[in-house]
Amino acid sequence: MNRRRWSQAGPPLAAVLLLLVVWQLAVMLLQVDKWMLPSPIDIAKEAAASVPVLLEHTWATLKLTLLGFTFGAAFGLIVAMLLHPIPLLKRAIYPLIIVSQNIPTIALLPLLMIWFGFGLMPKIVVITLVCFFPITIATMDGLMQTDRTMLHYMRMAGASRSQLFWKLELPHALPSVFSGLKIAATYSVMSAIVAEWLGTDKGIGYYMVLQKAAFRTDRMFVAIAIVVLLSIAMFTIVQWIERRVVHWQQSSKTENELS
Repeated sequence: MNRRRWSQAGPPLAAVLLLLVVWQLAVMLLQVDKWMLPSPIDIAKEAAASVPVLLEHTWATLKLTLLGFTFGAAFGLIVAMLLHPIPLLKRAIYPLIIVSQNIPTIALLPLLMIWFGFGLMPKIVVITLVCFFPITIATMDGLMQTDRTMLHYMRMAGASRSQLFWKLELPHALPSVFSGLKIAATYSVMSAIVAEWLGTDKGIGYYMVLQKAAFRTDRMFVAIAIVVLLSIAMFTIVQWIERRVVHWQQSSKTENELS
């Protein structure tokens, strides 16, 4: 198992290390000014020197991300489950869902601040709007791909609409649901950063605004690295849950078939 994991993680890690080495050598040989492009060593030194401040801002962003992602996931799943059994309503609402993703977040946030103030609410709304779209679309697609033979068989057996949904359609759609959740998990971090750019006093987005004004390129790269790590962490958490839930679902299905 360890050898298999290394075969999967080894090439990406090697590529990242090679990129860092080339970056470091290029900065040294070309004598690039630190304010324009700091070396990886300079960035690492700045990160080590700013650990307490970075932890405070990272924790603020993580809390906002988790809260917004939770609301976005719940809203996306509810919308998909409400629209799936009513095709006419789905055809009417589906274009509006797509249109909602064409509104630039950077333009929407000021309006939300006017409507809801400068607190937590507008930031949560932004992250929710960003996250719900991939979850809703993926869930509706997964529900539409239910095995028609099994669906017909369960209807003939007298299964109710709720039984069809909970025992057949939703379990069958779980891989698609988690695909949407993984996409939304990575989106949630970036949308939280954008929300922090426009109105807050803490968080990695706020930290980036301060360092941009001070021309501290090294600190900007530290912030970017934290955003990347948060996105990877969110994706990994959802992937871990997927493996547990889908594996359990498949194991239960196999046991039922054998019995």
